[in-house]
Amino acid sequence: MKNKIVVFGYNHLSFNAISRLDQQQQEIVVVETDSTLIALAEEKGFNTKALDFRSDENLKSIGIGQDIDIIFCFLPNDSENVFLTLSARAIDTKLEIIAVVESPQASEKLIAAGANKIINPYQICGQKIYELIKKPCMTHIMDHTVFGRHDLHIAEIIIPEDSPLDNTYSSELMLNEKQNLVILGIVDKELGDDFLFILGEKDHKLDTGDIIVVLGPSREINAFKKDISHV
Repeated sequence: MKNKIVVFGYNHLSFNAISRLDQQQQEIVVVETDSTLIALAEEKGFNTKALDFRSDENLKSIGIGQDIDIIFCFLPNDSENVFLTLSARAIDTKLEIIAVVESPQASEKLIAAGANKIINPYQICGQKIYELIKKPCMTHIMDHTVFGRHDLHIAEIIIPEDSPLDNTYSSELMLNEKQNLVILGIVDKELGDDFLFILGEKDHKLDTGDIIVVLGPSREINAFKKDISHV
């Protein structure tokens, strides 16, 4: 028997997610209000439904509370996904709800609203980026293709001994203001060798030997390396 799945919101993320589902084992319906997006979904072979998710009656009309097993909340705004999660959970206490977050702070709200699983694309991307930079051949390819063309590079910077960053906190970096860099995360040696994606997450104490992973122009990266080595 096929699982019945409803996907709310058609975009790049939801397309990639449902494209990986076994169409032979899953019965999938994409719910959208935008006629252009509905047409795009239909072009890709998905069954669609034009529906306003803000109505409980509309949710019930597509089977929530009856025979829908799973819903994916891929709406563009966190507030919409929270509202949808609350509504669907109130209708069906056993429904499997998987939701995406735009900001890390929304994760707790979605869990409180009744989501079973949260997808944080930024955290996933951060981990993938760190895995890539640990492979020299992949870094070379990235530097000479997508990132190279726009002078954007990913750099792994180790905090040296006697650095001004030693015994400071990640929140104090403010690289987007000082060096035109984006900090993706750190490897805090006190906590192990795992990459910690820190956008919007808790503050981390920086020490000698910790690794900072940044994204930005090569000139700015080199300037930052000099700054943190200067005593």
